Amino acid sequence: MPQGVTFIAYLLAGLLGLLGLVFVVGSQGLPARLVVGVILLVAAAALAAMPRLRPQQVQIKQTLDLTGDVSLQDMPCRNCGAAIGRNDVEVKAGAVFVNCGHCSTSYQLEEQAKY
Repeated sequence: MPQGVTFIAYLLAGLLGLLGLVFVVGSQGLPARLVVGVILLVAAAALAAMPRLRPQQVQIKQTLDLTGDVSLQDMPCRNCGAAIGRNDVEVKAGAVFVNCGHCSTSYQLEEQAKY
C-alpha cells in the first residue's frame, strides 16, 4: 500500500477503536451499545491489520525441454525475410510465437514431422 493510504488506514483504525471503546465503557448494561462497541473494535482491528497484509507476488517461469540434438539456426521472417533473433521468439499458452522486429508480423511456429 502507498504511504498515504497506510497513514489514513491507521488513523481511521484509531478513531474507530476510540469510538468502540467509548461505546463499550459507556454501555451501562445496554446490550445494543455493547454490541456496537464490540463491532467498532473489531472493525478497528481489521483496519489496522490491513496495511500489513500484502499480496504474495507469484513469479511464473516457463522452461522448454527439447529432445534430441538441437542447434541454433538462422531463421528468416516468413513475411519480409529479415533475421529473427532469440528475443523475437516467445512461448504463449504452450505454443511458440515469432514477432518480427523489422515488419512487426506475428505468427505461430509449427513443428513439422521429420521422417
